[in-house]
Amino acid sequence: MKKWIKTLAIGLTLPSLLLVSACGGAAKTDAPQGSAGGGAAAAKARTIKAGIGLNEDHPQGQGLKKFAEIVGEKSGGKLKVQTFFAAQLGDDLKMTDALKAGTQEITIPSTSPLTGMVKEFGMFDFPFVFDNEQEADAVLDGPLGQKLIDKLPAQGLIGLGYWENGFRNLTNSKRPVATVDDFKGLKIRTLQSKVQLDAFSALGANPSPMPFSEIFTALESKTVDGQENPLATIESNKFNEVQQYLSMTNHVYTPFVFLVSKKFWDQLTPDEQKILKEAAVEAGKFQREKNREQNKKSLENLKSKGMEVNEVTPEDRAKMEAAVKPVVDKFSKELGEDLVKEMFAEVDKVRAK
Repeated sequence: MKKWIKTLAIGLTLPSLLLVSACGGAAKTDAPQGSAGGGAAAAKARTIKAGIGLNEDHPQGQGLKKFAEIVGEKSGGKLKVQTFFAAQLGDDLKMTDALKAGTQEITIPSTSPLTGMVKEFGMFDFPFVFDNEQEADAVLDGPLGQKLIDKLPAQGLIGLGYWENGFRNLTNSKRPVATVDDFKGLKIRTLQSKVQLDAFSALGANPSPMPFSEIFTALESKTVDGQENPLATIESNKFNEVQQYLSMTNHVYTPFVFLVSKKFWDQLTPDEQKILKEAAVEAGKFQREKNREQNKKSLENLKSKGMEVNEVTPEDRAKMEAAVKPVVDKFSKELGEDLVKEMFAEVDKVRAK
């Protein structure tokens, strides 16, 4: 796969998975930035409703609590962030729609459900693009992420940067998955993403998209055989209680995107906007560090809780990459070959160092 990825970067034929980064890019918005000295004195008393799909113990939940803390400090207590976890306000799409309608102020979804609004986010679902977080960071903290952020205001949303979801791994209740053949016939819950649906179909699985909040029940009732998520998410949502096998596929790296309702954002003063922006970036750095620490801990914890963990050899990973190459080719044309070339060129720079 690395060979054809490099060919793509040079030859402009394949799409790229532009991964907009998790935390901390200094993503711009089209709104004015406040003066350095305004801050708390210029803030009005406001309550900001912020909801996420994951629970408060997950690194994303810890990041949201840190964000609320920073906003409170910077605004002198005038801006209060009311936090909601574990999909209390709905799944990612429902909360994003609430932002567009102006009935909720903040959410931090995975980029995959947003592909119906900004199709280029689908590049984040391309499999086997990044080998490690350093490659992802270089792309996500660069100009590519900003290009996608710039598409959000037209959808009634403001992006304040990217947090980290991370590398996704496969769990199931049937068998270890170490080769392409092991995917065959498994009914796997996937994200609501055309790229993921086609990729898992190409691997021989039966993809079944559903909201995150429905996964545990679907696994418990055997409606689906498995699911795929980062390790911290697998542990924090106790999927190990209804899944026996964990396969270290590291097949996709996906970010969260920090979203604010444009209707709400446009009501804020420049100083209030500045407070939220700075808090999102600062909390994002904290969240990325926590996420990477937790993923290491989660792997050991899941093993200790009885999950059977298997690695995927480089040879078998290459065969998986080859199986999904036609999917990458297809969506490269649909999502923008120029962006693909730009992303792969950046990955090549990191690998050349």
